[in-house]
Amino acid sequence: MRKKGIWERKKMKVFEYEKLEKATENFSKSRLIGKGSHGCVYKGILEDGKIIAIKKQSLGLQKIQDYSKLENEVSILSSLSENSFIVNFLGTSNNNSAKNETFLIMEYLPNGTLHEMLHAKIVPPPWPKRAQVAIQVAKAIEFLHQTKPSIVHRDIKSTNVLFDSNWNAKLADLGLALRMKNDCEDDDPCSPSHRSNSVTRPAGTIGYLDPSYTKPSKLSTKNDIFSFGVLLLEIMSSRKVIDVSKSPVSIVDWATTLIKEGRDLEICDKRMHVPWYMEGTIKNMLRIATRCVSTKKITRPSIQEIVMEMENVIVEPTKYPLWNILRSLTLLKRKRKRCRKDCSIITTTVTKTCAQHEGKVQKDMSRRTLLIREILADKVMQ
Repeated sequence: MRKKGIWERKKMKVFEYEKLEKATENFSKSRLIGKGSHGCVYKGILEDGKIIAIKKQSLGLQKIQDYSKLENEVSILSSLSENSFIVNFLGTSNNNSAKNETFLIMEYLPNGTLHEMLHAKIVPPPWPKRAQVAIQVAKAIEFLHQTKPSIVHRDIKSTNVLFDSNWNAKLADLGLALRMKNDCEDDDPCSPSHRSNSVTRPAGTIGYLDPSYTKPSKLSTKNDIFSFGVLLLEIMSSRKVIDVSKSPVSIVDWATTLIKEGRDLEICDKRMHVPWYMEGTIKNMLRIATRCVSTKKITRPSIQEIVMEMENVIVEPTKYPLWNILRSLTLLKRKRKRCRKDCSIITTTVTKTCAQHEGKVQKDMSRRTLLIREILADKVMQ
């Protein structure tokens, strides 16, 4: 017998299951838009025309009646205030039939994932857009880490970053997220924070997962910082975080080696030219990423530090990219104008010199003619 769901104990909107069936055409495969950490996501169109995303629990978890992940996500999402950098939670639904299925209803984001933008699109995103996405994801993490108690997402990756109709990035899928009982960041297994999470096994996605997160007592907000650092490297390079066709296989090993050798810009997506006005921003982002993926958790920056640094070095240079372009064109125009002026002066000088030289030659020739005449005249008189 299933215990009373957490969504039944909290005040939130409950959608009628029959309306969800109609909205998704009975959960047709044509409406399947993605898979989360514990289920599938369908696109639904309600009777009033509103488009929603419906997360359905996986069959495997339904069979063993494991509702812990879903209840955990509902618990976290329903406790959060609305935030422009987190996918908005709309409510829940339950099929009270023999299947006893449970559903989460979220806002629908129409423009796909960051993973698709970086790896599937023919036209790669421009550098200012990459910078914007990076800071939007950082602010989403900041929002989670600043809640009391802090929330550790545990699954930050490019497939969990979605785009709304205005191409703003939002962090999704809190199925693996955990609350810290306090904000202790040390590795003391006897601390309250570690004792409280001692039953939850480490989880995440290979390539993004913090290598120091080897046991439940190692849970920390710094685990998310490592994942964000990996994501930053992926945003800048458009390289897969784990690629067995390349050496090194790991994006972290590959990128950190290049940065140590002072070859930062070689990390950048080869499909995109790096304009001069973005070089400083890109290098700063790569330095932030390097600190995030440090093997020592204590040396990793907090998300507040990251956001502050990004706002200083990323937002201002990219806020007015058109101005930078116009400025460079103006400088180029002035340079060409000076060049034409200098060339004109040189040409005028050469012309004057040639004219003077020609006049002098003509004068000399006339003088020589006069001298010959004088000599001939003298000869006649003699």
